[in-house]
Amino acid sequence: MSVILTLLAALIATGACAYHRSSLRTWAIATVIATVVVGLIAGAPWTTFILVVIELAIAVPLLMDGFRRKQISAPLLKIFAKVTPKLSETEQTALEAGTVGFEGELFSGKPDWHELLKQPKPELSVEEQAYLDGPVEELCGMIDDWQITHELADLPPDVWAFIKKHKFFGMIIPKQYGGLGFSALAHSAVLQKLATMSATVASTVAVPNSLGPAELLLHYGSDEQKNHYLPRLAIGEEIPCFALTGPYAGSDATSITDFGVVCKQVVDGVETLGMKLTFDKRYITLAPIATVVGLAFRLYDPEKLLGDKEDLGITLALLPRSTPGLEIGRRHFPLNVPFQNGPLHGKDVFVPMSVLIGGPHMAGHGWRMLVECLSVGRAISLPSNATGGVRAAVAATGAYARMRKQFGLSIARFEGVEEALARIGGLTYATAALSRATAAAVDRGEKPAVPSAIAKYHATEWGRTIAGDALDVHGGKGVQLGPKNYAGRAWQGVPIAITVEGANIMTRSLMIFGQGAIRCHPYVLKEMQALSIPDYGDRLKAFDRALFGHIGFGISNAVRSLTLGLTGSRIGDTAGDAYVRRYYRKLNRYSAALALCADVFMGVLGGKLKFKEKLSARLGDVLSYLYIASAMLKRYEDTGRPEADRPLLAWAFHECMWRIQTALDGAIRNFPVRPVSWLLRALVFPWGRREVPPSDRLGRRVAAIITAPGEARDRLTEWTYLTPTANNTIGRMNALLPDVIAAEPVERKFGKAQKAGQFKSHDYVGQLVEAMQAGVINTAEFELLKRVREGVFEFISVDDFDPSELRAAVTRADLKKKLADAA
Repeated sequence: MSVILTLLAALIATGACAYHRSSLRTWAIATVIATVVVGLIAGAPWTTFILVVIELAIAVPLLMDGFRRKQISAPLLKIFAKVTPKLSETEQTALEAGTVGFEGELFSGKPDWHELLKQPKPELSVEEQAYLDGPVEELCGMIDDWQITHELADLPPDVWAFIKKHKFFGMIIPKQYGGLGFSALAHSAVLQKLATMSATVASTVAVPNSLGPAELLLHYGSDEQKNHYLPRLAIGEEIPCFALTGPYAGSDATSITDFGVVCKQVVDGVETLGMKLTFDKRYITLAPIATVVGLAFRLYDPEKLLGDKEDLGITLALLPRSTPGLEIGRRHFPLNVPFQNGPLHGKDVFVPMSVLIGGPHMAGHGWRMLVECLSVGRAISLPSNATGGVRAAVAATGAYARMRKQFGLSIARFEGVEEALARIGGLTYATAALSRATAAAVDRGEKPAVPSAIAKYHATEWGRTIAGDALDVHGGKGVQLGPKNYAGRAWQGVPIAITVEGANIMTRSLMIFGQGAIRCHPYVLKEMQALSIPDYGDRLKAFDRALFGHIGFGISNAVRSLTLGLTGSRIGDTAGDAYVRRYYRKLNRYSAALALCADVFMGVLGGKLKFKEKLSARLGDVLSYLYIASAMLKRYEDTGRPEADRPLLAWAFHECMWRIQTALDGAIRNFPVRPVSWLLRALVFPWGRREVPPSDRLGRRVAAIITAPGEARDRLTEWTYLTPTANNTIGRMNALLPDVIAAEPVERKFGKAQKAGQFKSHDYVGQLVEAMQAGVINTAEFELLKRVREGVFEFISVDDFDPSELRAAVTRADLKKKLADAA
């Protein structure tokens, strides 16, 4: 027994040091002292002596820097150099382009929650709020989405003029160039509000403020280019597009086949240094109406007119629409969401070197320019549009479910509908927190490469889920297109967001964990960077520091994962109020589990992990849900810890934890080295899988929140256009919702009399009159029921059309005949 106690003391001391990430020196001292004290008290001197000798035999060589480097790190450095895949120039650029924010803490296995909570609360300025309440509100009031999507397949002229006049295309352009100079949060808020009325309008406004000429010029343009283009872009005098995607290179921008060749050509009698460009682009938003085209291509210099390199690499240029040889094709038609989108082409288009963004010295720097700007655009545009869509779904579906009756009951009371409403409410809470967090990161000066990928993927995927649930609740009302239908076009347009700015399959399986594992890990990138240090002594020192830091990091995460798993996440550092402390502790556990699994997967599989996309995707899911849950907790703190929001937070948090568990289980279960898989399962799930999805009871509380007016619902529908104008059915529904709820007890009273056979009339209004005459209801109640009945009828009604209204104005046969006649 004394031997066991001595061994146990040594293990506990070692585990405690690993859990708290103590230094190697502290570990050695603490372990030796614990062994000696417990061993002598327990009466096991020989066991104590042997254990101390073993502990010192391990600790002393490791504490001798010179010996450790020469005998341990040097051989490992050689092995590491052989097995580590060399980063390509494009991969290196991508890794260096972004910054690491709180996602790095989540990857550490021991997040510092005070770092999260001390971040400033994201808030709109007075000017930004006035813009949201003024021009944005006015623009929403002008939007008729049926006119845009069905009748015109375009924005009407007055909407185009309003957008340009009020500088909607200039939100990111500084005031010195005539733009609005808004924060990322304001940019996000504007897009969210517009998206509640029209995906077409929101997309049209998003593109010039996302990855495009304005942002590229701001970061890399010459003074001449900035002074010329930015004032024109701000007021819509110039309409920009950016041509990146081609038939043979979609998400893989580094493989574009479009090219330019540096050459000289006589222009207006003057020999001019320039390029001949050949390109074929598609899916280019705003291309059909663009007046200036940003173009990505690979530039070659066979005559070495610019330097000693022939292949200069990816390069970016800005071409006026009037450029001879630039052909802008006809329009694409993306799933009945007719934002301007189309192809453009060119063959041997000669342009001077001055069209290069930033000038000739920026030739070949296009990839860096793209990845540095893309993370910012991806963090705002699509997540914001998706968030606006899901906020509108809360307002519309919550109100509709409360007022729509079946079998004499509001359908919101049916458990099947309630389940869908809970998903809508809970996922909207998570999506709104996520989009706010990424906008705040941009406003803090970060270039959030990993969070932007998380936001783009999950906001659009949850947008797809919520759009489907909303359509299910609306039933036939949702599938009959027409001016009265506010859900159908949103559902149709969801796959567009899933596809653009990096298809979601690729984003999940390659980008989130692929970038996060190297960018966010505290040691992997340092180990890889050490290999490129020219001096061997410096290289060995850097590698040694990173290697042994990494080893300690891995041991610590194994101990933390096991300890927090065994204790059910009931210990550890935490933050927040009494309600959410358990949430922070649960995130501590899964942060350690993620860090442990990532280390083991990378250590065992090495470069092969890059090709194990399903494993990478699952680990990316874990990182994503950790980030999203953190964003929700930050939002809870920023809004003053409102008790009314707790069901929403709880539902979304438990959903995230359930998905984290599922992702970790899938990754461990499918890990190809079975003994390693068994060990990981013991460390990560010592008591098995204990997380459960949100309960039915919790879902009922969430459904109740979104089907009745209240402060929690108001926060959930923030930045939603709810003014009850003629063009805004959702706004009018929400205006009627208080009356619908007030009428419910009156309807029950009226229904009892109806079932008792007190009325002779067969029509509803006639029965109401009889009920009032009989004293069943009073005059005010009569007016209330009549008003609610008329209002609800409007909202449950659907459109019908004369067949001629649905026929295309120009058929393909007409077009073929016209082309044949012209030929």
